Amino acid sequence: MIASAPAIPPRPLKPSYDVIVVGAGSGGAAVTRRLVDAGAEVLLIESGPAGIGIAEIDDPAQWVPLGRGAYDWGYDYAPTPHVNGRTIGIPRGKVLGGSSAINAMMWYRGHPRDYDAWEDAGAKGWSFADCLPYFRRCEDWRDGASEWRGAGGPLRIERAAEMHPVAQALIDGAAELGIPVIDDPNGPDNEGAAPANFNIAGGRRWSAVQGYLLPILDHPRLTVLTESLAVGLTVENGRCAGVRHLVGGAERENRAREQVVLALGAIDTPRLLMLAGIGDPAELGRIGIPTVHALSGVGRNLQDHPLAQACVFRAKRPLGPVTGNSGGSMVNWKSRSDLPQADLHAFPVQGNSAEPAIRARYEISGDVFSFGAGVMRSKSVGHLRLLEARPGGALEIQPNFLAEPEDLEAMVTAVEAVIEMAAARANAHVFAGFAAPDRRLSRKETVAFVRDACSTFFHTCGTCRMGEDEEAVVDSRLAVRGMGGLTVADASVIPIIPSCNTHAPATMIGERAADFILQAA
Repeated sequence: MIASAPAIPPRPLKPSYDVIVVGAGSGGAAVTRRLVDAGAEVLLIESGPAGIGIAEIDDPAQWVPLGRGAYDWGYDYAPTPHVNGRTIGIPRGKVLGGSSAINAMMWYRGHPRDYDAWEDAGAKGWSFADCLPYFRRCEDWRDGASEWRGAGGPLRIERAAEMHPVAQALIDGAAELGIPVIDDPNGPDNEGAAPANFNIAGGRRWSAVQGYLLPILDHPRLTVLTESLAVGLTVENGRCAGVRHLVGGAERENRAREQVVLALGAIDTPRLLMLAGIGDPAELGRIGIPTVHALSGVGRNLQDHPLAQACVFRAKRPLGPVTGNSGGSMVNWKSRSDLPQADLHAFPVQGNSAEPAIRARYEISGDVFSFGAGVMRSKSVGHLRLLEARPGGALEIQPNFLAEPEDLEAMVTAVEAVIEMAAARANAHVFAGFAAPDRRLSRKETVAFVRDACSTFFHTCGTCRMGEDEEAVVDSRLAVRGMGGLTVADASVIPIIPSCNTHAPATMIGERAADFILQAA
């Protein structure tokens, strides 16, 4: 623990607050900050610990072990034949800052078409033109403000101070395949190879905590309560009136005078809704939960990006200490030239990043580096189901990776391409041969490799989809349909997964949720 680390002021709980926000991740931190700034009295409830001043969280090079660690919920994706029956871990932050405190610190907003597709799908007012001002409002981009970027916002965004040879190899290999090298993947188009954008400042992680919460931690209108699991919602006369949560092991209720905001993420927001009797009556009835408010879409539409983790290559020389988050660059490109936007994404790793099934199949010792590659316009859709009607009970979380043949075809193309990027003539000074796979593969062999290597980018979303149709869980202003006093402000509201990491979209959603609540007050 750093001696000077800020501490959360201890405050006795009041019976009621203007707004109760449940979940202190990317969306919850943003909505909390904007509401407190606007004059609201807010109770922010987080199930995990504070995690402020923890070296493993703050040091970008130590982020990988945070998954399956003390600040991770420890969830798994259920196995399917599409991934050879493997269980895939899905890290989700259980700490102040949520997944922004344990992720790879990537900041991308995707392609403008991603948000125009939301609007086309029924999310009124969520086109890219509508969302761009909120992305800019989040940002403190190192190169300053522009038409596409923001400066002076809560979240610091930087490039790596120095480009690692492996990061440069990805860019050079992509260029040799004819993929453009671009300056800014958060500019007008995200297709191309570029240095990465990181939520890192001065060599340390810059999560939602640093950006949104620390500047207001001492504010008298803010009460932050950590290590308090939300176990239920109080619904009275068609309105959410409060939250039931554990404090020191005992259940307590706090009332919301204006609004309850759920920002627990795409797994725990639908879980809490269903525990409160808000969901598909058939699903609730299956485990004995009485229906309080019927919304058949809760827990459906689960989406994530499939990742081939990873292609591993032998290095011609030792790569030296890990720099930054162990990556440093990225490339977006099209699996077919006739596509309207890039659908594939790859990143470098300064070492061995292979899934256990790949490590078991190949000999990967010595000096190696990896390229991970996956599909950012994936079509497979899954679901989340409660298996037990109790807080903390078992879940079935199913992304259905590779269920759609189009996703498998794109993954195979992505793997074939990053193998060629590594072996490009421009990388002759780095590349010393193949490790996993240990040679170029046939198409059939690559399919088998992909099924064993398939993992997750950690981009779970969509389980409380917004829209105006009967299956939508929240409307276009993020209010739970048919119920008063209840808003959702996290990645669960995403109708169609965007072609990027989800920290930026979730933060933008939190910013917009605050505006919607303030405009309705």
